[in-house]
Parts: sequence; C-alpha cells; structure tokens
Amino acid sequence: MNTDLLTLMQWMSPAFPVGGYAYSHGLEQAIDDGAITDADTLFDWLVTVLEHGTGMVDATLLCLALKGEDMADTARALASSKERYQEAEAQGQAFTSAVNGIYGEQTPPAPLPVAVGIAARRLDLIAPQVAAHYLHAFASNLVSAAVRFVPLGQTDGQRVLKRLHGVIEGVAARASQATLDDLGSAALGSDMASMRHETMEVRIFKT
Repeated sequence: MNTDLLTLMQWMSPAFPVGGYAYSHGLEQAIDDGAITDADTLFDWLVTVLEHGTGMVDATLLCLALKGEDMADTARALASSKERYQEAEAQGQAFTSAVNGIYGEQTPPAPLPVAVGIAARRLDLIAPQVAAHYLHAFASNLVSAAVRFVPLGQTDGQRVLKRLHGVIEGVAARASQATLDDLGSAALGSDMASMRHETMEVRIFKT
C-alpha cells in the first residue's frame, strides 16, 4: 500500500476539517427550483457540473498547481459568483491550515483545488490520480447534500456516485493534460443556480 495514497485519502475524507458538508454548490437552489427531483436528474446535473463546469475547471487548476504553476489568482478570477468564490476560498483556507498544522509549515492559503495541488506536490502520485480523488470528494459532497435535501435515499445516493466513477476518471485524465488555455466553463444552469442561491430566503447550505 502506498502511504502517499493514504495521505491523499485522508485529505479528501469527510473527516478532514474543510467544512465541505456546509456547501451545496448551488444544488440547494436547483432542488428548490424542481430541476433535481430524483437520482436520475441528480446524476444528469452532476455529469454536467463535472464535465463542463466546476469539476473540469477545478481539476485543471489542481493539475496545473501540482506541476508548479501559480494558479491561486486565476482560480479566484474564475469564480462565477460571490458564493462560488467564498466556497472555494473558505475551504481552501481550512485545508491549508490543516495541512500546515500537520507538517509544521506556513504555506499561504489558496482556493481549494489550488491548495490541494500545492500540497500534493509532496506526494509520489500521478496527476490523474490526485485529480480523480479530488473530484470524487467533490461529487460525494454534492450527493450527500442531495440525500439530505431532495430528499434522496442513501442507497440511491450511492448508486449515483457509483455511476459517476467513469465520468470522474475521464475528467481527471483530461484535466491532467489540459493547459491554461483550456480553462473554461459551460455549466450555465449550475452557475445561475449559484447566483440565485445568494438571495434564497430560507436555506440550509452556505452555497
């Protein structure tokens, strides 16, 4: 067993103190709008986010940061809404703080995908592997949000996550070969849901 892989699994675990459970990435608004009502509509929404939205963008930012490029300000500039910016920034600060505490370092904070890419430079793992674990944690958090808010049964939630494995693998592979010029998002429904969530009167998630 590769101990570096165990380290990455620790960082991506729900037990790692980044507070990911508090964020829905606009999913709460989409559910409230009736765009997501069951496992199939959740799966379709997540495929779009992973392949054409934040999933691909974050994975690319992570891989570029892993290669040594300074991507923090680029990640901030790419945030499509106030809440998306806060989501990435707050989780990135929490992640960096925890890693700094573990290793006795003073690495400055960065948005979450960039922070993970920087931290993963110490690991003897290939970029697609790191990106896939990051995307799996991202998707798992959104599935968990849907389980609580649709509501969706736990088993249906796990079925959705299993169906996403091939998608995650494909996105991670593409991101590992992507360049700065490839960065872009086309998940407009997800972006608009995130923007509208800012003024949602009653909500349980921060985003």
